[in-house]
Amino acid sequence: MTELGLFLSKKSVNRSDVARKTGISKTRLSELANNQKTKLRADELYLIALAIDVDPCDIFKEICKELKLKDEE
Repeated sequence: MTELGLFLSKKSVNRSDVARKTGISKTRLSELANNQKTKLRADELYLIALAIDVDPCDIFKEICKELKLKDEE
């Protein structure tokens, strides 16, 4: 499961509702939640955040928490 998938699970998000509100297909949402190789686009992240009434920055910080600058390693 991806960090986005974990975030959505933690928030008990109904993916069907998100798909309906955002226009992002359930298949695409499933890929984003389960496939590590699937790239999340900024517009998708923003729409998902709006649909679940969460600040987009909160999702972004959560799904990118493992990223560090090379100087900070």
